[in-house]
Amino acid sequence: MKAKVILISGLVIVLVTSIFALQLPSLGQVSQDKPTQDKKYKKESFEIQLTEEEWKQRLTPMQYSVLREQATERAFSGELNDNKKKGTYYSAASLQPVFSSGTKYNSYSGWPSFWEPINDSAIKLVKDTSFGMIRWEVVDSKSGSHLGHVFDDGPKPTGKRFCINSAALIFVPEGEEPPKFKKDLK
Repeated sequence: MKAKVILISGLVIVLVTSIFALQLPSLGQVSQDKPTQDKKYKKESFEIQLTEEEWKQRLTPMQYSVLREQATERAFSGELNDNKKKGTYYSAASLQPVFSSGTKYNSYSGWPSFWEPINDSAIKLVKDTSFGMIRWEVVDSKSGSHLGHVFDDGPKPTGKRFCINSAALIFVPEGEEPPKFKKDLK
């Protein structure tokens, strides 16, 4: 009887692992969470309205996967996770400032973490009920692009942990010019 329980438990573990392995993307560093979330915000009118083809031209494949398809970088793989320089973090989709180095901290989660956005109008929070959980997705307020999620286990004064993908951000060191889209450089 004990052997049957162990055998069945092992088979269940193999089955669950196989299902998750089939869902892994080919991009290598990204895990494709295609959330079944409340997508009402996607119907909202955002200042930046582009076709998916235009987004693909504007963003790298990794940025597109994270920002437009709600993928998530693997923990500890993003280049901005360990960044300790002073400066501003911009959304790679809209180029609006979304976080400041002054609110960044090491959450040991594997992603850049902040205890508050640069200002309340820089982001929007969207209820995410994917994977049987209730979370809050963080999107940039100009394009509705996915930045990450926010949790209630951060430091004072807010108690928030804005857990953000490096690929969703562009870091500009203090005193340097904000990023511009290629077409704006002409």
